[in-house]
Amino acid sequence: MTTDSSSTSTSAAGGGISTFKGQERALRADRLGTGGLLLSVLAATAPLMVVAGVMPTTFAVMGIVGQPLLFVVLGVVLILFSVGYAEMSRHVHNAGAFYAYIARGLGGTAGAGAALVALVAYNALQIGIYGIFGFEVSGLLATYADVEIAWWIPALVAALAVGLLGWLKIDVNARVLGVLLVIEVLLVVIFDIAALADPGKEGLSLHAFNPDTLTGAGVGTALCFCIAAFLGFEQAPVYAEETSRPHVLVPRVMFFAVGGVAVFFALSSWALTVATGPSAIVGTAQKQSAGLLFFLTESRLGGTFTDVLHVLFVTGMFAALLSFHNVVARYAFAMGREGLLPAAFGRTSGTSGAPGTGSLLQTVVAVVVVAAFAIADDKPAGDPTAPVLRLFTWLGNIGALGVILLMAAASLSVVVFFVRRGAAGAQAWRLVTSALSGLALLVIAGYTVKDFEVLVGAGPDSSLSWMLPGVIGLALVAGLLLGLVLRARAPEKHARIGLGNEAFQLDKAASS
Repeated sequence: MTTDSSSTSTSAAGGGISTFKGQERALRADRLGTGGLLLSVLAATAPLMVVAGVMPTTFAVMGIVGQPLLFVVLGVVLILFSVGYAEMSRHVHNAGAFYAYIARGLGGTAGAGAALVALVAYNALQIGIYGIFGFEVSGLLATYADVEIAWWIPALVAALAVGLLGWLKIDVNARVLGVLLVIEVLLVVIFDIAALADPGKEGLSLHAFNPDTLTGAGVGTALCFCIAAFLGFEQAPVYAEETSRPHVLVPRVMFFAVGGVAVFFALSSWALTVATGPSAIVGTAQKQSAGLLFFLTESRLGGTFTDVLHVLFVTGMFAALLSFHNVVARYAFAMGREGLLPAAFGRTSGTSGAPGTGSLLQTVVAVVVVAAFAIADDKPAGDPTAPVLRLFTWLGNIGALGVILLMAAASLSVVVFFVRRGAAGAQAWRLVTSALSGLALLVIAGYTVKDFEVLVGAGPDSSLSWMLPGVIGLALVAGLLLGLVLRARAPEKHARIGLGNEAFQLDKAASS
């Protein structure tokens, strides 16, 4: 038997992953523990951006006072989803998480479709944030440094900084994300306590948790807004190859993330209703818009705290940009390793072990899209809200729709995967939770498509209502066609879809 001196192998039972043709075909293991993985995942939820941006928008646009209850309901749905998703992560360790799970359950062609959807969706989520990031940074510079610059300048600088960090070791990224996230969360908690200590005229009212507050035509659309706030928790399996015990750490982090996010956002949105009074929250949100949180902290915690909050609002967005960037790079890496993208994407770079080519791809796409929106900003004198209303809302909702559909498909794939393995009896309760969550996610996806013109602020007859969600449809069709072509012309590549490093273990065995 011959051996390849450049190959390495560790026991799968011990949590390691065998590699073939050197470490370049595998992400570096043992880089993340529970804390690093949890911080990397939670950073994508951008808690301050949700509290300062998503929550006021949902109150103002939808007029739904019961937003705190929506976060509880969605938390239950996503915990149900996580039961089967986490169990799947014990059996499949692949940086292509969503598409790998779907491929293992529904077949390689479906996996190829999911891969393109994931690549487009996470790119859209990441790039969309550059709009609001650039807008906020230019506003801070104008306010505190008396410097006027266009929004796209800080957006492009951030894209380059994120790209450079993406080439570093993932544990370095985790430390950067961790510091920013902890400070962010701490400031929001301070506001929550201040609001509860100094409530509005209606006192510590629990009216926002009353089911009667969830009546009306805006509930479905409010669900779409609120579920977008959770996006990030599902990324834990993407880092499975870079942990020492993925079968233990990934499920643990997912449940911590979902439960923690649900409680944190439910309490924070409740604190907003308490600060203004439930009867006044909608009107105040409509008047203050994205300035609602800062308006409420100014009167309770003073100008200095509010100024710091503005700065942390920006750094929190940067943390989310870096977190989503890392996910896109790893999806590109997994796709390159399995033949869905050129092979160059399936190799890691230098001593960092990071997916460098995937990181470069994401950076280039981000720069091109931001530049395109900057050129298209044809409002008089460059309307400063254009990047927020267009880049952030358009791409953010495209990405959210894609991830919701991926979660629904992953729920189905969990059921099929275990049924095919003859484990339906042993996994019965997990299959039930997966089926229930899958149905709920399909309903939310339906509302998202139905109300897309509301989500992006377009008119009822606007072509954007079908063109923007159509981006996800095109990605799905392109991925399915790619899968069909591979099955017909390169069946060996088609058979690899979803296998990740397992495919290279087979290659090694065959060459020995």
